[in-house]
Amino acid sequence: MTERKRTPWVVGVSGASGTPYAAAVIRGLLAAGEDLDLVVSRASRLTLLDETGIAFRDAHWREDLAQWLARGADGKPGTFRDVPLDGVRYWGAGDLAAGPSSGSYPAKGMLIVPASTACVAGVALGLSKDLLQRVASVTLKERRRLVVAVRETPLNGQTLRHLVALDEAGAVVLPASPAFYAGATHIQDLVDFVAGRVLDAAGVPHGLYRRWEGELGGSRPREQA
Repeated sequence: MTERKRTPWVVGVSGASGTPYAAAVIRGLLAAGEDLDLVVSRASRLTLLDETGIAFRDAHWREDLAQWLARGADGKPGTFRDVPLDGVRYWGAGDLAAGPSSGSYPAKGMLIVPASTACVAGVALGLSKDLLQRVASVTLKERRRLVVAVRETPLNGQTLRHLVALDEAGAVVLPASPAFYAGATHIQDLVDFVAGRVLDAAGVPHGLYRRWEGELGGSRPREQA
């Protein structure tokens, strides 16, 4: 039997606040049947611990990831159940010899969610100081899709120039800015909107939010007859 060829999306999680965005994107990819390679930066582990109480460990990444993906944006454990992890491969942030560090490694592209300003600067300048930045550089040089979900406010001139540089290099700069026309009633709805826009930019189908259809008031709950 011929083994199925694996061509994953690489998901990079940097140290910005917004780990629920990353969890929602990962769940969306897996729900769409996509394979993914995960890179969690050292700084993001501190953010994840602060925002969720989860200590992400290399040696126990599958157990920790399952716990993370099960947690809702409001911090409630067990909100999402039975998230399949068979399509996930994990690479340590310090492993610069990892598969995705090479352009010959098959990948569809990379999604950085959330992207800190430090991460944006590193990618824009081509520093490749860790695996996350190295994979982003490889993604750009191979002309693959790179989506950078920057999560910071306000933005100074230096960061804005870095974001323009990424746009000119072919990346999609996607601020983590939720919209309200989709009829959000819960914090998870706002998180899912941003995650859905990330997946839209990657061309991955999903049903994470209600799309605008040109009808004013379309997001409001309809009154019962």
